[in-house]
Amino acid sequence: MNQRTAHTFHIPVMGLSYTIDSPIKVARFGISSVVSIMEDHLTETMRMYYCRDTGRHYEPIADKAPDYRAKRITAYLNLMNTIVAEQMQKMRTEAFVEGNEIVQYFEMLPDDSSLKKSYLDMLQCTDEEERLAIQNYLRTQLVAGSILVNIMTKVDGDKWDKQGNIIPNGSDAVTALRGYIESDLDDSSIVFSAGMNPRLYTYLEQVDAFDPDENLQFRKKIVIKVSDYRSALIQGKFLAKKGIWVSEFRIESGLNCGGHAFASDGFLLGPILEEFKSKRQELTDGIFELYKTAINQKLGRELSQSPAVDITVQGGIGTFREDTFLRTYYDVASTGWGTPFLLVPEATTVDEHTLNLLIKAKEQDLVLSNSSPLGVRFHYLRGTTADIEKQTRIVNGKPGSPCPEKLLRFNTEFTKEPICTASRKYQNLKLKQLKTMELPEAEFEKQQTVVLEKECLCIGLSNSAALAHGVTFLEKYQAVNICPGPNIVNFSAVVSLKTMVDHIYGRVDLVNNPSRPHMFMAEMKLYINYLKEQLISKYAELEDRKVRNYFRSFIGNLSDAIAYYQNLPECAVVNRPCFDAELAKAEVAVAGIKETYSFD
Repeated sequence: MNQRTAHTFHIPVMGLSYTIDSPIKVARFGISSVVSIMEDHLTETMRMYYCRDTGRHYEPIADKAPDYRAKRITAYLNLMNTIVAEQMQKMRTEAFVEGNEIVQYFEMLPDDSSLKKSYLDMLQCTDEEERLAIQNYLRTQLVAGSILVNIMTKVDGDKWDKQGNIIPNGSDAVTALRGYIESDLDDSSIVFSAGMNPRLYTYLEQVDAFDPDENLQFRKKIVIKVSDYRSALIQGKFLAKKGIWVSEFRIESGLNCGGHAFASDGFLLGPILEEFKSKRQELTDGIFELYKTAINQKLGRELSQSPAVDITVQGGIGTFREDTFLRTYYDVASTGWGTPFLLVPEATTVDEHTLNLLIKAKEQDLVLSNSSPLGVRFHYLRGTTADIEKQTRIVNGKPGSPCPEKLLRFNTEFTKEPICTASRKYQNLKLKQLKTMELPEAEFEKQQTVVLEKECLCIGLSNSAALAHGVTFLEKYQAVNICPGPNIVNFSAVVSLKTMVDHIYGRVDLVNNPSRPHMFMAEMKLYINYLKEQLISKYAELEDRKVRNYFRSFIGNLSDAIAYYQNLPECAVVNRPCFDAELAKAEVAVAGIKETYSFD
């Protein structure tokens, strides 16, 4: 994170469109947020909207222009950066009068911030000259939140020229990265999510945008989302050998987070954070040994000390007490608050229909689905316009979606060129195949459900911002889907940015569920349910030694987590008896699974 950041939290990337313009909304208040840059058509649509909204000339970048995808991304990031800079300049000239944004900036700061204390001193000051001096000082301390951009590394389909040849460095992820590199964003970061991509990481080696200056500072930084310590060490070392430093490892709860759910093998957030806490120096030293050698070969410089490494965490955080415990006990630099911000129009962009669904969402409305064409579990909200449209197509005998954006084309089961499993073409071919296989009716229904569950995300996760701003993303396509984390059921009202920030810092309480479980216990429950589901689906394979060992390890990791949580300090939770009762239930559930499936 930016070392001068004003706040202790950040807003993670959400979908393709839900945080697409969050920096324009929140960066001027010192709040960092993450933008997805995978959908260049969406970034171009947003650039058109904000050019017109701010009175600028809009010059389209056509999809026939050379390297158009990277150029669209660069242009939108540059526009955002310019708008935020203008907002900051305007704020610095404002009077300290109630209602002005400069007042809102300082009012939202955490109470233990030294800058907040200076602001409160200014309000109490009776000497006019001293008061003006403090105000002038405060103006010099205004700092914008960082604009971070996210690349989902798995979304990296190739692009072909007119002759049918793969375009070098023209894949989806690489062109998105190039769009970021060529932007004028400084003191910013690229966030890589969804695991290693050697092609993408190799491209990093070819550019100098991520090289350190003489003071070991970076103009552009690397952030990697990880699910555990081992992943951080492997990816950190892989990049260090290429002379690329990872400035931040962003730990994300596997199942207790929005979007795609990358379930770990029963490793839960508390024990994962504990390992990072105890091995932080080991992690830094191990990576630095490789990095300093690579930098010496690359730049001819001898490094005597390592650059800074931040550890941050996100996924399921819902209360001030949880946030404080994570930051103080595990010494994380920042916490990510995602799903609750979907109910803050001043921070995220959600169309009215979807926003109303989020407000009313109950536990039964959220599904850990198989809807994603990526083949990764996906948190899904029922009742969206995309959900309704999908079901209508199925009823009308026309399953599958048109595929105009083509970001998730990976399947070559029936075609030489990859297609998307949510597409009409794939689903028709697959259903036709199933009908020729003479499967038992139950098995046919099961496999048909798997096919029909897949849903277009390129359009569904992009449309909301366009609808909210009254512009068109794609003609004739208006469907929206959304992937909130399970935490959404604990928040049920649209609130202002200041109110949500006050909730994070414990100045108000927005949780609508008095029996809401601690975030660690919510994750535990999700993993136990996931384990039960997997055991049922793979029951026929349980005699296989490899499969059985996997489940034995998964169960062992859950048991270790239960033991770990039993020994957490009292400061970890507000209601210890309730926490312990949830732990006891988890212990009984895991014991029951072991007995049912004969795991000793």
